[in-house]
Amino acid sequence: MSAPLLQAEGLRVSHATVHALDGVDMRLDAGEILGVLGPNGSGKSTLLRVLLGAQRPDAGTVRLQGLPLTTLPPRTRARTLTMVAHTRPPDFALTVRDVVGLGRIPHEGLLGTSHPGDAEAIARALAQTDTDGLADRGIATLSSGELQRAHLARAFAQEARVLLLDEPTANLDPLHQLTAMRLLRGFAAKGGAAVVVLHDLTLAARTCDRLLVLEAGRVRAEGPARTALDEALLADVFGVRARIDRDGAGAIDHVLAIEPARPHGGPS
Repeated sequence: MSAPLLQAEGLRVSHATVHALDGVDMRLDAGEILGVLGPNGSGKSTLLRVLLGAQRPDAGTVRLQGLPLTTLPPRTRARTLTMVAHTRPPDFALTVRDVVGLGRIPHEGLLGTSHPGDAEAIARALAQTDTDGLADRGIATLSSGELQRAHLARAFAQEARVLLLDEPTANLDPLHQLTAMRLLRGFAAKGGAAVVVLHDLTLAARTCDRLLVLEAGRVRAEGPARTALDEALLADVFGVRARIDRDGAGAIDHVLAIEPARPHGGPS
């Protein structure tokens, strides 16, 4: 069996007396979308930062294509692994095309010379994410949803094999939510893979190959959505009484949060 594209073992990250991650294991194979779920403060964003190499864990290891992440040169990492987060670039004078072009930096030659495929990769990424009509707009003029699509375009332009995405569908309308996940599905089908933090349980269940559910830095469930999610787990981890509708084959079709599982302000 070939090594996973990305693997983590025994990750621990502590902030004072709080464990942001507490013994987290995960693996991501080529062709997969792994959805990471959990309530606020469960360790989802910390996990992405550690997988990216932007934060060192107190314990545990991350391997990228079988090699320890810490041993790989930054440029090698950047050509294989990238992250999409909904933040604005520091230079508001940049256009959308400029921001998408930032994804090509890992492919620059000596002395920062451009790569022959840069223009084509940028144009393809803009078209894929329906941002080609925004290409010459200033990044500061974009709505939150438009900005999110620009960040996704930058990731596609980078042509990394592994994408780490922190709420990539946040602020997107329903059409662009579905389009974004369909793009990730196509990306995975071509041999890529993605780790996606999501809050929309229905979207996660219907579009991700596997789910990793975190609570207080620990893995509470892992596996296909049909086995990873159930009403008892949603009540225990997310604090909501929910109804899970399934299709004839048992796959999750819809997750509906009905009411808090315990009185507001009651004991957790």
